[in-house]
Amino acid sequence: MINNQWYVILESKELKKHKPLRIKRFNEHLALWRGNNGEVCCIADSCCHRGVSLSCGKIVNGELECPFHGFVYDKTGKINLIPANGKLKPVPETMKVQSYKSHEAYGLIWLWYGEAEKATEKPFFFEELGDFSYSTFKDHWNVHYSRSIENQLDVVHLPFVHRTTIGSGKKTLVNGPVVVREGELITFYVNNIKDDGKTISLKPDEIVDYKQLFQLRFHFPNIWQNFISNKIRAFAAFVPVDDENSIVYIRYYQKMIRIPILRGLFNYIGKISSIVILRQDKRVVETQLPKKSEFKMNERLIMGDKPIIEYRKHRHELIEEGQ
Repeated sequence: MINNQWYVILESKELKKHKPLRIKRFNEHLALWRGNNGEVCCIADSCCHRGVSLSCGKIVNGELECPFHGFVYDKTGKINLIPANGKLKPVPETMKVQSYKSHEAYGLIWLWYGEAEKATEKPFFFEELGDFSYSTFKDHWNVHYSRSIENQLDVVHLPFVHRTTIGSGKKTLVNGPVVVREGELITFYVNNIKDDGKTISLKPDEIVDYKQLFQLRFHFPNIWQNFISNKIRAFAAFVPVDDENSIVYIRYYQKMIRIPILRGLFNYIGKISSIVILRQDKRVVETQLPKKSEFKMNERLIMGDKPIIEYRKHRHELIEEGQ
């Protein structure tokens, strides 16, 4: 994992108002609930008293009550009440569990993974999408989240994995791609063409006016955007579960149709299309070994893999920096 980063971990609608939620993220089990003001609270899902799952408990006055002995936890992971000791007896400071800083916006929930004092005010998001409507699909993948990310940075696989959908046209020859990194944002410009047996693929620095090409963006640690058109976008969050599992949230964004009923139908059709495309990817990616991507691996990459190379390089830099 990359330390000291905001990770998308959940859609807002998955965390209900009056019911705790148990999830696995970052190879840890977490308990989430909403406080009195609806704010997201997240702590380790294991009571420091006897190790029971706290998410099996109930919410009492905006705090989480352990189902075993009634210990009451606040959003910082501290126990404020031990019923067996009585309300008047102070609770030792050592009676606490790990807590996580959260942020909620755009129908998504982020957690800060790392040192709490280093947390930035809010995570990055592609804010232009705030003017779009969307539909969402959630899918579990049996790979590390780095593999699911790299799949969306892969411009070489389209005519083979997606030959019946977005890869139709047999555009197997890859020019570039051009990859630009600005801080933690990677933008890559794609130009795939048919191979006529005469044309030699262009190197990235040979491509003129590359900013006019089809583009995709990835922002560390785990969100991605596909610029399908000015009015249609695809968004993805690649959520880390453990070393062999991840969850992919795909959103189909559009601002072509504004009329509510037609908008809902259009978004639904877009979601179905996204599911078909994503499942084509999943069928192949889940066969990759090892299931986790690393900076140095026994793989022989090519020029068309430049976005993946840049991703691995900067991910390695961020991991080293976090350590």
